[in-house]
Amino acid sequence: MTHTLTPTAEPAVDVDDVARLLNQDGERIADRELDPYVADIDAEALRGLYRDMALVRRIDTEGVALQRQGQLGLWAPCQGQEATQVGTARAFRSDDFVFPSYREIGVNFVRGAVPSDFVLAWRGEAHSTYNPYDINTATPQIIIGAQSLHAVGYAMGIQFDGTDQVAAAYFGDGATSQGDVNEAMVFASSFRAPVVFVCTNNQWAISEPVTVQAKFPIAGRAPGFGIPSLRVDGNDVLACLAAMRWAVDHARRGNGPAFIEAVTYRMGPHTTSDDPTRYRDKDEVERWRRRDPLTRVEALLRAQGEFSEDFERQVAADADRWGADVRSACLSARTREPIEVFDNVYDEPHVGLDAQRAQFAAYLDGFAGEEAGR
Repeated sequence: MTHTLTPTAEPAVDVDDVARLLNQDGERIADRELDPYVADIDAEALRGLYRDMALVRRIDTEGVALQRQGQLGLWAPCQGQEATQVGTARAFRSDDFVFPSYREIGVNFVRGAVPSDFVLAWRGEAHSTYNPYDINTATPQIIIGAQSLHAVGYAMGIQFDGTDQVAAAYFGDGATSQGDVNEAMVFASSFRAPVVFVCTNNQWAISEPVTVQAKFPIAGRAPGFGIPSLRVDGNDVLACLAAMRWAVDHARRGNGPAFIEAVTYRMGPHTTSDDPTRYRDKDEVERWRRRDPLTRVEALLRAQGEFSEDFERQVAADADRWGADVRSACLSARTREPIEVFDNVYDEPHVGLDAQRAQFAAYLDGFAGEEAGR
């Protein structure tokens, strides 16, 4: 399977110029290349994908609310991108290793994150709220695109170990303008590293539209590095699952890296410190709202007679429980003493860090005298 888009004299960034298996009305579409990769997805599996997306949306909603209430310092919403995250993440084996950005709530959920894992870092209570090796998922990366290099390095380590795991890196459309992503693709291609690059093209890099980042489809860049690519509907969970299964199979067989551009939309702000109404057209948002990844799966299941009231109630109850658990994990978190910021920075003692800890302790002691005098 190879990328087939050919650049012309005119820009071609049509959001509908994508592979898909499910349109926005929930109608199943045949695709000769993608269909074999989801041949096993029956109604039960489709309900599972829907449930995953519904729970991720509920976690995301709770995170935004907690930040607005002053309980979190920041939150990076993922509403609208659930299909990209859940669909691709469901294609991994448990021993594959994933390198996410700060927005991959759904990826972390699928990989096994627990409620506290979604909030403690954003609350400032921990450097990383999970041990990466517990769920084979790296700490979410804030530096734009840096995780692509980490994924390639890990994939090269897999080669040295002689095993068949796969690494994957998630990043946004804006990150493709960063040197890190391009350098990562050079290394991955040159060394045939078993890594998958997932570009979540959500149309906006904060306030900069993708049409400024790229005049042609981003997936078209990968073949220039010798990397096959696919451009899929990022709001179609079936297409995302199929695309990642193709990419993972390609990498696991020793054929080198693969690249996926998932064309989707960030329905909310870039982060909770952003106001998208200052740069986005309201009609554009509404057009994408009609492409909602959850409603199209629900429509397909209802058409098949597989979306019962009992299932709907159970998903709602599960989502509420997850929301409550996320909130409880946040509100019950112990606020650490300031000096504890130095804990767990290194696995072993470090003289430089010890010196910094002593300096900071002396600084904190100065405030103790002020408190005593009040």
